[in-house]
Amino acid sequence: MSNGTGPTTPPPASAAIATEIKPTDLRGILKYVPRFQGQIFVIAIDGAIVADENIGNLFVDIAVLRSLGIKLVLVHGIGQQLVELAALRNVAISDAYGTGVTDAATLDLAIRASSRVSHVILECLTQNSLKCALTNSIRALPIGIIKGVDQQFTGRVERIDKDFLSELIDQQVVPVVSPLAFGPDGKSLRVNSDLLAAELAEALHATKIIYLTPHGGLEINGEVRREISVDALRTLINDKPEQLAEDSRSKAAHAVKAIESGTPRVHIVDGRIFDGLINEIFSSEGVGSLVYGNDYQQIRKARRSDVRFIYSLTRHAVRREELIHRTQQAIEKNIDQFFVFEIDENIIACVTLYFYPDMPELAEIGSLYVLPFYHHRGIGKKMVEYACLMAKERGATRVIALSTQSFGFFTAVCGFEEATKEILPEARLKSYDESGRNAKILVKQLA
Repeated sequence: MSNGTGPTTPPPASAAIATEIKPTDLRGILKYVPRFQGQIFVIAIDGAIVADENIGNLFVDIAVLRSLGIKLVLVHGIGQQLVELAALRNVAISDAYGTGVTDAATLDLAIRASSRVSHVILECLTQNSLKCALTNSIRALPIGIIKGVDQQFTGRVERIDKDFLSELIDQQVVPVVSPLAFGPDGKSLRVNSDLLAAELAEALHATKIIYLTPHGGLEINGEVRREISVDALRTLINDKPEQLAEDSRSKAAHAVKAIESGTPRVHIVDGRIFDGLINEIFSSEGVGSLVYGNDYQQIRKARRSDVRFIYSLTRHAVRREELIHRTQQAIEKNIDQFFVFEIDENIIACVTLYFYPDMPELAEIGSLYVLPFYHHRGIGKKMVEYACLMAKERGATRVIALSTQSFGFFTAVCGFEEATKEILPEARLKSYDESGRNAKILVKQLA
């Protein structure tokens, strides 16, 4: 599932069946562009998907994402290719997926399989006129001995050369990362691609990981779960792992790791579905499984001890007439109306939420401010969404906002509509007229 909450029927796992949004439905796609433009998505492609007949269509979807200004890093697996190559050469392998022991014979076949899969991906990107580069950006160390068993050539990620990857991304190059890392001696070590995707997302501050698999999504108790919170998934893994399908467990575990490390969302999508990637990202229902974190865990009610910080935070906006002037005494008097956003215990954003006693169905959002350094990270939108959620919980059916300079943000990003001043309660209308600010009045209905 992508962004909505409604239940859906799992689509058939067929490359021949198109789902709701067509590539030509620009209205369906473009409404999401402001949200995702300039952000980094890590796309992890299972080896089975690289071998699937839908691979050409999948890379058209990837080209669409790039054309819309979304930055991409591709990671690929080699499990299926490694198994097939071992059977072809009659070589017994110790582990196919980089999660167990990798002996010398398995590593040799993994290098060969990885080379072939990487080349297929480079071909697909080139066919879609995308610049790309196969990188050596992953440094690893041998895992060593686990429970008395030497893991030999299986590695764990020690360091990611994020400066190198960031430079490629800034030059409009799509980095391609194989499930082979390089040890201190420069020689290869096998790394699990699901883990690698989580590590890359953390290092690059990616907004999403998208795991493309040969399955419908995250299967729990025999059914594909369209969305699940990271807390619920973590509890399931720890307490009832048998409820997770075996082929879902690696993705589930690494989705939890990724979200705990700061990646907001992880999608698990059937890469065999025609237009599946586009539909997952650019529709409210999606076609796969969404694992999500607590979007609002960094937001809290303001405390009296925050008054001085809120005053300092907003005074530059007051000078530019973006916000009305409030003294520290006024902020302290109304501190119960404030919510703040913290990063590393530093307040970097605030918003107020006010309720009208004589109109309990109406609430007002105000004093929205985000430090400029943190612009374009979705924090302002998150603050507004949280205030709307709090208003709805208190029984409000609509919220208003008054803005002189940020009304475009409220309408284009937050879903508000312009209204006339007649919507204001009598006391608010009086203060509006007396202020002389001529702010635009915006309203949003709470579903």
